Amino acid sequence: MFTYYEPDTAPEESKPLMEQSLSAFGMIPNLHKVLAEAPATYKAYNDTFSAFMNDTTLTPLEQQVVFMTSNFENNCHYCVPGHTWMMKSAKMPDEVINALRNGTQIPDPKLQSLHNFTKSLLDHRGHIGDEKLNMFLEAGYTKRQALEVLTGLASKLISNFTNALTHTKVDEAMKPFSWEKPEK
Repeated sequence: MFTYYEPDTAPEESKPLMEQSLSAFGMIPNLHKVLAEAPATYKAYNDTFSAFMNDTTLTPLEQQVVFMTSNFENNCHYCVPGHTWMMKSAKMPDEVINALRNGTQIPDPKLQSLHNFTKSLLDHRGHIGDEKLNMFLEAGYTKRQALEVLTGLASKLISNFTNALTHTKVDEAMKPFSWEKPEK
């Protein structure tokens, strides 16, 4: 139902965004080809994704824990393979990747605390209460990082929901990491 735009067929306002995607990823992911339909949404996604990746104090691995927690909880058939590909390309620990893909315990307690905090935010639409916030802070994170997690989730709301709405096809590079949410 949705169009997969290329740089020469995209709406004019999306063309520079597609060039940014090509520069950042060495390809234009199918998600971005679909987002080109709505330049404001594409820009919002790029801006929140970039801000989370480049302007927060969370490490690259911690950022991926936030992303993958959202991908799993939102049952994103596209983003789990995409972020698995990103994590494997960055040589992040397989035991963390597998735990995030399978919805199991992360072997690192601090990363598990970040996962729990992120999942609580999603489950309760932000209304987690002071106890859960304090548990996150006691694990070694800061109030700044609690707010930074929201930037990652803002990016994921756009991508996870876009992929659910449009049934985005998984890119070739990510197909080896295809995923279905495990039954509990």
